[in-house]
Amino acid sequence: MTRARPRVVAFDVNETLLDLAPVRAALVEHGEPAELLPTVFARTLGTGFAATVAGTWCRFRDAFEASLAQLTGLSGAQRADVADRFLELVPHPDVEPALRRLKEAGVRVVTLTHGSPGVAEAGLTRGGLGALVERTLSTETIRAWKPSREAYLWAAGVCDVPPAQLALVAVHSWDVHGAQQAGLTGGWAARAERVFPPVFSEPHVSGESLPDVVAGLLDLPDA
Repeated sequence: MTRARPRVVAFDVNETLLDLAPVRAALVEHGEPAELLPTVFARTLGTGFAATVAGTWCRFRDAFEASLAQLTGLSGAQRADVADRFLELVPHPDVEPALRRLKEAGVRVVTLTHGSPGVAEAGLTRGGLGALVERTLSTETIRAWKPSREAYLWAAGVCDVPPAQLALVAVHSWDVHGAQQAGLTGGWAARAERVFPPVFSEPHVSGESLPDVVAGLLDLPDA
C-alpha cells in the first residue's frame, strides 16, 4: 500500500520527545549506576506489555516502581522519588525543529504515550513547545499499552482521522512496528537504536533525527 502524507502526526513521548536524563540523575543520587536506567526502562515496558497481552493492566508509574524494586535495593520512598523525576524531563534538541516544521506545514501534532498523564505536558511546557502540540494522549485512558492495536486505533478515533491518515513517530522500533500493523504510517528515528530489527516490518519513513523523519513524512504524496 502506498502511504500518503498524514493529516496528523502522533509522537511517542519518553525517549522520543523527552530526555530521561533527570531520571538517570535520580538513580545516581540514590547510589545506583547511571547505566542501570536502560535496564529499568526495558523491564518497565516488559511489565506493561505482559499485562496488556495477558488481559490485565497497570499504570506506567506502577510498572516503573516495580522494576526498580526488582533491580535495586531502593526503599519505597527512594523509588517514588526516582519516578517523580519524570515530571522534570525536557525535550531533546531535535524536537523543536521537527514540531515547528509540521506546524508550518499545517499538519496536526499530538503525543501518544502509555506513560503517566502530565509527563508530556510538563516536558513540552518546560521546553516552550506546548503551543506546537494540539493535544496529549495517554493510553491509561483505555488501559492498554502500546504496541497493542487498540492503542493506535483509539488515537486515530480521538483525532477523528482514518488510521492511514495518522502517522506515529518514535525512536522505538517496536512502537513503529505496532503502529504500522494497525494501519498507521510509521516514522522511525535512529537516535536510540542502531538498526531497525529485520524481524519487524520495515518502517515507512526513517531518518537519523526527528526532523529527518518529519521531512520524509511531508514528502509523501497527498492522498
